[in-house]
Amino acid sequence: MAARRAGIVGTGLIGGSIGLALRARGWHVTGTDHDEGRAARALHLGALDAVGTDHEAEVTFVATPVGAVAGAVRAVLAGGDGVVTDVGSVKAPIVGAVDDPRFVGGHPMAGSEQEGVDGADPELFAGAVWVLTPVAGTDPSAHALVRSVVSSLGAEVLELSPEAHDTLVAVVSHVPHLTAAALMSVAAERAEDHRALLRLAAGGFRDMTRVAAGHPGIWPDICAENREAIVEALGALVASLEELRQRVSAADRDGLLGALERARRARLNLPPRIARAGDVVEVRVPVPDRPGVLAEITTLATELEVNIADLEIAHSAEGASGVVLLLVEADRAERLRGGLVARGYRPAVSPLE
Repeated sequence: MAARRAGIVGTGLIGGSIGLALRARGWHVTGTDHDEGRAARALHLGALDAVGTDHEAEVTFVATPVGAVAGAVRAVLAGGDGVVTDVGSVKAPIVGAVDDPRFVGGHPMAGSEQEGVDGADPELFAGAVWVLTPVAGTDPSAHALVRSVVSSLGAEVLELSPEAHDTLVAVVSHVPHLTAAALMSVAAERAEDHRALLRLAAGGFRDMTRVAAGHPGIWPDICAENREAIVEALGALVASLEELRQRVSAADRDGLLGALERARRARLNLPPRIARAGDVVEVRVPVPDRPGVLAEITTLATELEVNIADLEIAHSAEGASGVVLLLVEADRAERLRGGLVARGYRPAVSPLE
């Protein structure tokens, strides 16, 4: 049987990762980029089978900067009969600018601090949420095709209206990046007077500012295209910070503790990827900061046939220790707890509230 054919416009990190993932699944992938050298690099790295435009492509992914997406989508639609989707992190302006039933707006909630096609990873989308934003005029067969292809890359498909997507992503993606950049700027400015400051940066600071290491070039377009939602979310964040500032200033211990407890409950109740919240519990495992400890815990879970729905590592700000946070199936939690105790750990099991 002939290989299925796909096209990619924009061979950076996301476009290159899509190409690698599709080729790993037997697709023939052809791609272009406004930078011919980048397209050639994508070919060299195996993200493409050929450089150019495939007018027979079954589906084409447009992975350009947000401001160029609508024009690129219209060009692809005019050049062939295939389905077109995009990966832009803003949806309403793009979907509104492309009135064609063969276009399905999309946004994979995946990324990396790596830049360009050299950071591309065929497993980038495994377990990630990939939002699709079909509208009333979207062709059902086009919608079904994009959903099927995206799912085949290991992504969990979530469907939203373009407007709902932009409002929600402003809160969970756009504002966090801007907040990380602001916090990093504050630290960098103070580091000029206190040279030890950045050397003191521990796990919490590094976790909060990690996304600030991402490529800054995409953000002016994102902020322009999703300006209203971002400004609204920034306003809510500023108000929340001002409330905390006032509580700290007034030495309002009870008010501050209440705010922190509400935030903790909300954070613990973030939905796990592969299980319903009611089916999982949290296992907190204090651990020494030494090589192999995480592998030991996860290997033990495998041996005990306990599925880990989600995992995080919270590093201690002081000392060589931390906590491994596991979300596991509720009916297997005691099995894991017993195994950990037998290995010398002191785990605590608690339900998600």
